[in-house]
Amino acid sequence: QVQLVESGGGLVQAGGSLKLSCAASGRTWGRYGMGWFRQTPGKEREFVATINWSGGSTYYADSVKGRFTISRDNAKNMVYLQMISLKPEDTAVYYCAAASGGTYYLTRTAYDYWGQGTQVTVSS
Repeated sequence: QVQLVESGGGLVQAGGSLKLSCAASGRTWGRYGMGWFRQTPGKEREFVATINWSGGSTYYADSVKGRFTISRDNAKNMVYLQMISLKPEDTAVYYCAAASGGTYYLTRTAYDYWGQGTQVTVSS
Protein backbone atom coordinates (compact mmCIF):
# COMPACT_ATOMS: atom_id res chain seq x y z
CA GLN A 1 0.00 0.00 0.00
CA VAL A 2 1.27 3.45 -0.94
CA GLN A 3 -0.14 6.75 0.27
CA LEU A 4 0.56 9.99 -1.56
CA VAL A 5 0.07 13.56 -0.37
CA GLU A 6 0.65 16.51 -2.69
CA SER A 7 1.50 20.04 -1.63
CA GLY A 8 2.87 23.26 -3.08
CA GLY A 9 0.00 24.38 -5.26
CA GLY A 10 -1.25 27.93 -5.26
CA LEU A 11 -1.92 31.07 -7.26
CA VAL A 12 0.85 32.45 -9.46
CA GLN A 13 1.07 34.96 -12.28
CA ALA A 14 1.84 33.90 -15.81
CA GLY A 15 5.57 33.48 -16.24
CA GLY A 16 6.02 32.54 -12.62
CA SER A 17 7.19 29.32 -10.99
CA LEU A 18 5.91 26.75 -8.54
CA LYS A 19 7.34 23.55 -7.13
CA LEU A 20 4.94 20.76 -6.28
CA SER A 21 5.86 18.10 -3.78
CA CYS A 22 4.48 14.61 -3.28
CA ALA A 23 5.18 12.83 -0.01
CA ALA A 24 4.97 9.06 -0.32
CA SER A 25 4.66 6.35 2.28
CA GLY A 26 4.90 2.61 1.94
CA ARG A 27 7.56 0.03 2.49
CA THR A 28 8.40 -0.54 -1.17
CA TRP A 29 7.68 2.95 -2.48
CA GLY A 30 11.20 3.39 -3.78
CA ARG A 31 10.54 0.70 -6.38
CA TYR A 32 7.55 2.48 -7.91
CA GLY A 33 7.43 4.48 -11.09
CA MET A 34 5.90 7.90 -10.39
CA GLY A 35 3.91 10.37 -12.40
CA TRP A 36 2.21 13.73 -12.32
CA PHE A 37 -1.15 14.27 -13.98
CA ARG A 38 -3.50 17.24 -14.10
CA GLN A 39 -7.20 17.77 -14.56
CA THR A 40 -9.52 20.68 -15.25
CA PRO A 41 -13.31 20.62 -14.83
CA GLY A 42 -15.06 18.69 -17.56
CA LYS A 43 -11.87 17.23 -18.98
CA GLU A 44 -10.08 13.95 -18.55
CA ARG A 45 -7.06 13.71 -16.32
CA GLU A 46 -4.02 14.22 -18.54
CA PHE A 47 -0.45 13.08 -18.31
CA VAL A 48 2.17 15.67 -17.38
CA ALA A 49 5.41 13.91 -16.45
CA THR A 50 6.75 10.59 -15.24
CA ILE A 51 9.94 9.20 -13.71
CA ASN A 52 11.21 5.67 -13.18
CA TRP A 53 12.13 4.20 -9.80
CA SER A 54 15.76 5.29 -9.87
CA GLY A 55 15.15 8.74 -11.30
CA GLY A 56 17.31 7.93 -14.28
CA SER A 57 14.52 8.09 -16.86
CA THR A 58 11.90 10.76 -17.32
CA TYR A 59 9.28 11.63 -19.91
CA TYR A 60 7.14 14.74 -20.39
CA ALA A 61 4.00 15.79 -22.20
CA ASP A 62 4.83 18.01 -25.16
CA SER A 63 2.86 20.86 -23.59
CA VAL A 64 5.25 21.08 -20.61
CA LYS A 65 8.54 19.92 -22.08
CA GLY A 66 11.29 22.40 -21.34
CA ARG A 67 9.24 24.11 -18.61
CA PHE A 68 8.55 21.34 -16.08
CA THR A 69 11.03 19.03 -14.39
CA ILE A 70 10.14 15.89 -12.46
CA SER A 71 12.53 14.54 -9.87
CA ARG A 72 12.55 12.23 -6.87
CA ASP A 73 14.45 11.72 -3.64
CA ASN A 74 13.98 8.13 -2.58
CA ALA A 75 15.79 8.69 0.70
CA LYS A 76 13.19 11.31 1.65
CA ASN A 77 10.22 9.54 0.03
CA MET A 78 9.53 12.58 -2.11
CA VAL A 79 8.67 13.34 -5.72
CA TYR A 80 8.77 16.85 -7.10
CA LEU A 81 7.47 18.78 -10.08
CA GLN A 82 9.33 22.02 -10.71
CA MET A 83 7.27 24.28 -12.95
CA ILE A 84 8.63 27.43 -14.60
CA SER A 85 7.31 29.82 -17.22
CA LEU A 86 3.79 28.96 -16.16
CA LYS A 87 0.90 29.73 -18.49
CA PRO A 88 -2.81 30.20 -17.76
CA GLU A 89 -3.46 26.91 -19.55
CA ASP A 90 -1.42 25.14 -16.87
CA THR A 91 -4.22 25.88 -14.41
CA ALA A 92 -5.53 22.57 -13.08
CA VAL A 93 -5.60 20.22 -10.13
CA TYR A 94 -2.31 18.35 -10.15
CA TYR A 95 -2.16 14.74 -8.98
CA CYS A 96 0.76 12.58 -7.98
CA ALA A 97 0.53 8.88 -8.85
CA ALA A 98 2.50 5.70 -8.20
CA ALA A 99 2.83 2.63 -10.43
CA SER A 100 3.99 -0.69 -9.01
CA GLY A 101 6.14 -1.33 -12.05
CA GLY A 102 9.49 0.34 -11.73
CA THR A 103 9.61 2.06 -15.06
CA TYR A 104 7.84 5.21 -16.20
CA TYR A 105 4.30 5.25 -17.55
CA LEU A 106 2.29 7.70 -19.62
CA THR A 107 -1.22 6.33 -19.18
CA ARG A 108 -3.53 6.77 -16.20
CA THR A 109 -4.46 3.10 -16.10
CA ALA A 110 -0.88 2.10 -15.36
CA TYR A 111 -0.98 3.79 -11.97
CA ASP A 112 -2.13 2.02 -8.82
CA TYR A 113 -2.20 4.85 -6.28
CA TRP A 114 -3.21 8.49 -6.43
CA GLY A 115 -2.95 11.50 -4.18
CA GLN A 116 -5.80 13.88 -3.41
CA GLY A 117 -4.50 16.61 -5.71
CA THR A 118 -3.30 20.18 -5.30
CA GLN A 119 -4.73 23.20 -7.12
CA VAL A 120 -2.49 25.28 -9.37
CA THR A 121 -3.94 28.52 -10.71
CA VAL A 122 -2.03 30.69 -13.16
CA SER A 123 -3.41 34.17 -13.71
CA SER A 124 -2.86 36.11 -16.93
